Amino acid sequence: MTSRFTFAIRAAAVAALAACTLGAQAQDKPVELKFAHWLPGTHPLAKTGFEPWAKSVEAASKGSIKIAFFPAQQLGKAADHYDMARDGIADMTWVNPGYQAGRFPMIAAGELPFLINKPGPGSAALDAWYRKYAANEMKDVKLCFTHLHVGTLHAKKPITEPGQIKGMKMRSSNGTNAAFMSLLGGTNVQVSAPEARDALDKGVADALSFPWGSIITFGIDKATKFHTDMRLYASDFVWVMNKGWYDKLAAGQKKVIDDHCNNEWAGKVGAAWGDEEDSGQGKLEKTPGHTIVKLTPAQLDSWKKAAEPLYATWTASADKVGVNGKQALEDLRKELAARKD
Repeated sequence: MTSRFTFAIRAAAVAALAACTLGAQAQDKPVELKFAHWLPGTHPLAKTGFEPWAKSVEAASKGSIKIAFFPAQQLGKAADHYDMARDGIADMTWVNPGYQAGRFPMIAAGELPFLINKPGPGSAALDAWYRKYAANEMKDVKLCFTHLHVGTLHAKKPITEPGQIKGMKMRSSNGTNAAFMSLLGGTNVQVSAPEARDALDKGVADALSFPWGSIITFGIDKATKFHTDMRLYASDFVWVMNKGWYDKLAAGQKKVIDDHCNNEWAGKVGAAWGDEEDSGQGKLEKTPGHTIVKLTPAQLDSWKKAAEPLYATWTASADKVGVNGKQALEDLRKELAARKD
């Protein structure tokens, strides 16, 4: 009898504790996450990345975290989105670190030409590799995760050789790509993705580096007709959060955010969006008036050889911030190989 009584008391205590825990979760104060980005609201990343992530967060938090999106540079210019998260203009932002060349030297490794081929495995590898550097390089914000896309050159005339870049006005995707175009004798035109079409229409730029699908999304297919078939570059992106907003969350809400700011989500978003971008090549190939410019193996080798100085430059930039650049780059290559990029 005594043992049964004791068991009943313990069972009641466990049930009461569980009820209290559930009650605490249910009583989490509702919060809104202002998520700013600079893409059109209809952009494929909104459908394959932003919205699925938001729905998952809302479901996991039992509705206590609501996400409100501010697309298309509503709260600030594309290049300002890191500082917007830092300063609390938005609670979370989507950032291209390469829009501020030199400010984030470590993550710029992901921009090196011909280093990354597959956006899904490449995103997971870059995210895993970068986390140990983000604590210092992006200490003003809370890093959620890192991902990337892969792109090439799109122009008003066919481009097959590195020597053709000399004298051209190039809209580059990030700082490393801009350095490559300068190395080849091109003149860089610094405009964000939303401004690229206008730069081409006005003759400010002759060509640009861009992922395949977004050529169509941003209407750039109306301004360029030739698309070089090579995996020239990658652009890195980070989802970052205002520290103050995160710190005010209840414990259960912080866990929800932590569970959605991890390497699994980096790979998931990288694959979903990256594969969607890559599908744009097939769409352009079937569009009248557009030409996919094929390269011979020798031509591709000439591009890769021309890009070699950029690796030395990145290594030196890492050394300057107290990191062994050669070892760091080797570590990134190992991450990529492990994920079969």
